[in-house]
Amino acid sequence: MSAKHPIIAITGSSGAGTTSVMRTFEQIFRREGVKAAFVEGDSFHRYDRAEMKRQMAQSVEAGNQRFSHFGPEANLFRELESLFRDYGESGSGRARKYLHNDEEAAPFGQPSGTFTAWKSMPPDTDLLFYEGLHGAAVDGDIDIATHVDLRIGVVPVINLEWIQKLHRDRQARGYSTEAVTDTILRRMPDYVNYICPQFTETDINFQRVPTVDTSNPFIARWIPTADESMVVIRLKNPRGINFPYLLSMIPHSFMSRANSIVIHGAKLDLAMQLILTPLILQLMERKRRTL
Repeated sequence: MSAKHPIIAITGSSGAGTTSVMRTFEQIFRREGVKAAFVEGDSFHRYDRAEMKRQMAQSVEAGNQRFSHFGPEANLFRELESLFRDYGESGSGRARKYLHNDEEAAPFGQPSGTFTAWKSMPPDTDLLFYEGLHGAAVDGDIDIATHVDLRIGVVPVINLEWIQKLHRDRQARGYSTEAVTDTILRRMPDYVNYICPQFTETDINFQRVPTVDTSNPFIARWIPTADESMVVIRLKNPRGINFPYLLSMIPHSFMSRANSIVIHGAKLDLAMQLILTPLILQLMERKRRTL
């Protein structure tokens, strides 16, 4: 952790909804005049799209049915930890971008599914903001979580997470239901061993819970809407959180435990603004005191 160069990390698996949470952070940064260096977790995958397919095929041929983007074999954990360490120490570091589609790839003159070259982080940023799979990962002597000042987990209940992934991969990527199901099954060991443990390291978890039947996510025609959901917000250390104020500001919210508040799904953005803005301002005030 670093008072002078703070790091915020949003962690969640594919289809969890981390991108929506990132947009809320962007709004807060813009409103409060915070200059952030953005890092996408995809950029620390070990292989580009074509090479990942080759590696996966080789793993299957070798009898390894568990090779996935969730585990250390397909990611650069040590390089991500080095970035966080370097940024915390000096406000600098090296990162790159993963080009998801043709629109993102066009300005770089590269095909989609490839990485840009490594380059130094932009100078004079207020904080580093990471969004991806492994913002609080720990693997052996690699401890990414320890370098992060504010760790946020985005964790829908598992059936909802699968529904969101199925719909996204079928509609945005053209995959069949069977192909997405195979991906879910292949990733399960790494999900249990490398994704789930991160949510004990996070400072705040946002868990969306549908209030409609999602018993069989593989035949669900629609993703449950915000109006069809509740969100459980768990704070690891609730000291200093003004829960009576939150309950008064968020309609129909209630406390389920001493460190957990439950809200209507449609109020998630409001809740995040109310909870996260003071925490970001605390990081900025702590940073100013070091200057």
